[in-house]
Amino acid sequence: MEYRFKIRFGDTDAAGIVYYPNFYRWMDEATHEFFQSLGYPTDQLMSKKLATPLVEANCVFKSPGLFNREIVLTTKVEMIREKVFKLIHHFKDGETVLAEGYEVRAWVSLESGKPKAQPIPEDVKKKMEQYLIGGN
Repeated sequence: MEYRFKIRFGDTDAAGIVYYPNFYRWMDEATHEFFQSLGYPTDQLMSKKLATPLVEANCVFKSPGLFNREIVLTTKVEMIREKVFKLIHHFKDGETVLAEGYEVRAWVSLESGKPKAQPIPEDVKKKMEQYLIGGN
């Protein structure tokens, strides 16, 4: 899945390059766009007392991102287990790789008021598998 956006002036630091926490924000945005594209928008999941909280995140920076450049963030699925999944995010400015990162997230119920991991529904897994690295 591709998520496109422009780097805004406020996304940059005093050196004129993207301030690193923004890459984590964009990975989060891409994850929400990913689930929207699968037919499971975050607001609808939340209304059913479901969420996909972050368990782990990492990002490796390869090249500086600059103001007003259009970025293509590609999201793929690396792993799906019973209750957790891992998304890989690649940031590109044209042919230049800016960063590569990942998120590990859990599928949780908020029904009891406290997050409780539960199995990822089969229909969700099936749709996620379309984006599995090495898959289709």
